[in-house]
Amino acid sequence: MRKSDRLIGLVRGTVEVVPHCKEWENSAIRTIELLKNILENDFTDIQHIGSTSIKSIYSKPIIDIAVAVNDFSTILKYNELLEKQGIIYRGQDRENQLLYVMGDFENNTRTHHIHIVLNNSIEWNNYINFRDFLNNNTKFAKAYSDLKISLAKKYPNDRNAYTEGKSEMINKILNIARNQKRYQRP
Repeated sequence: MRKSDRLIGLVRGTVEVVPHCKEWENSAIRTIELLKNILENDFTDIQHIGSTSIKSIYSKPIIDIAVAVNDFSTILKYNELLEKQGIIYRGQDRENQLLYVMGDFENNTRTHHIHIVLNNSIEWNNYINFRDFLNNNTKFAKAYSDLKISLAKKYPNDRNAYTEGKSEMINKILNIARNQKRYQRP
């Protein structure tokens, strides 16, 4: 693990997890404000998501931001403005999602992943539900953090294996979060 957990960013394809850092929240806030200024009224919501938004767990020091939109084409028209701010369009990394990245591209380092998803879509709801559930359930947060630490040690240079190793637990957490939310409605 890093000697300093104050850094943001990892070399692309590598895996390293560190304790939560307040700097991640500050970076997310700055990035969200930047996105709001660029995208004007062409988004419905922007949220800090992913492990860096969960205060009690270890995380890769890459900030994940989700941007909810009503139509992907409205965001694509901002690609040139986004690029001028160091936010680079990478295409559709997953079905129903566009990916933008930030970082030190000369050194192949990524600091931010910006996920563009449709408002009220499964993808948007999964991002928000996962974050909220783990921020409110220390038992599951610890289990997820422990898994991430174990996988990072096992796969320090294989991001795909690391990600695949988390998928079963992520799906389990999402199912529990969905069921809890369903029963918590007023």
